[in-house]
Amino acid sequence: MHWMDCMATKKHSCSRSMPWWSKETVAVVTGANKGIGFALVRRLAELGLTVVLTARDGRKGMEAVELLRREGLSVAFCRLDISDPPSIAVFVSWLRKEFGGLDILVNNAAVSFNEIDSNSVDHAETVIQTNFFGPKLLIEALLPLFRRSTATSRILNVSSQLGLLNKVRNSALRELLQDEEKLSEDKIKQMVLQFLSQVKDGTWKEEGWPKVWTDYAVSKLALNAYSRWLAKQQEGRGLSVNCFCPGFTRTAMTRGQGSRTADEAAEVGAMLALLPLDKLPTGKFFKWSTPILYSKL
Repeated sequence: MHWMDCMATKKHSCSRSMPWWSKETVAVVTGANKGIGFALVRRLAELGLTVVLTARDGRKGMEAVELLRREGLSVAFCRLDISDPPSIAVFVSWLRKEFGGLDILVNNAAVSFNEIDSNSVDHAETVIQTNFFGPKLLIEALLPLFRRSTATSRILNVSSQLGLLNKVRNSALRELLQDEEKLSEDKIKQMVLQFLSQVKDGTWKEEGWPKVWTDYAVSKLALNAYSRWLAKQQEGRGLSVNCFCPGFTRTAMTRGQGSRTADEAAEVGAMLALLPLDKLPTGKFFKWSTPILYSKL
């Protein structure tokens, strides 16, 4: 039986190829009291990892954990609001005390205030803070806690193809993001601040930003770019960084519309988070399960 066949079952071992992970492997999933995040926690716990479910709302987070525990799954919980730096600090301190470190981080928490057929930027600042700066701050706070074992620690950022370069009509912006040698953390931050400034002065429509769910798309554009930059910085240091687009999935964000279920998205997300070392890339954007070289788009 191939290791991927194991992923398709609830068994924790294979006759030919044992999984690289164990109960000692700690995975953190953000924004996980519902939707794809919740399904990912369930799948990773089924596969035998120690999973930490986090949620901004403590009550809803505990209710989600209790539901999983009634299914016989062992899941830990800690409240975490990734848009709030003090909340991140408390979470990191708790994780260090409870588990000593982590092996896998799945950045799933995100918000959007648009209906499927609308494109308002009224909440652009909140969207950018939650979807880009939040994961970025959490990653920076957790970097010292990754165990960086022989199996390699992993970061999987749940993103969107709405934030790919082919959605950017501004040629100068696209050129900036394509230049892998000159791309920097500061340039990505300046891009985001430029967008927010143009939202405030009302000029954003003429500046070549993505046309669909613009504020959400820009937040994911920045997250994709940061992931690629971070992957390059961490290359050879035992930490892989990739992005995963689950596609049009039926969740609260899509108002229940979509072509896939959260469980289907979680199956692929878990597979990518648990790729064997000899098949584990870094700096890739996965459109569903297909790796795309972000810089070529």
